[in-house]
Amino acid sequence: MLDKIKEFKPSSWAIDNKMTVYLITLFISLAGIMAYNSLPKEQFPDITVPTIYINTINGGNSPTNIENTITKPIEKRLKGISGIKKFNSTSLQDVSVIVVEFHTNVKVEVAKQKVKDAVDEARRYASNSY
Repeated sequence: MLDKIKEFKPSSWAIDNKMTVYLITLFISLAGIMAYNSLPKEQFPDITVPTIYINTINGGNSPTNIENTITKPIEKRLKGISGIKKFNSTSLQDVSVIVVEFHTNVKVEVAKQKVKDAVDEARRYASNSY
């Protein structure tokens, strides 16, 4: 008699009807996934951050030489480009890596062309200085 007083009816029902509880859980999960997939695109817009990676390889050079002959001239030309949020450069043995991040309002094609022009200009300048 004391067992009936302390019994919580929903728990007892769930224990007695396991398959029904599993089906309800599955139905709620599927409904949640479908609701998530049908959310309007404004809730999660595609944001493309224009980021350009410049990787130059020049074998047989020290990091200092790479920095002075490749990285700094390219950085100098990049400073004249409008719309750049930030750029980061690394000079390693035989390799120079520059990552240029533009503001989100700059189109990727425009950013790519601006960086390409700056690298070409730095290359022309470097070849004329020898």
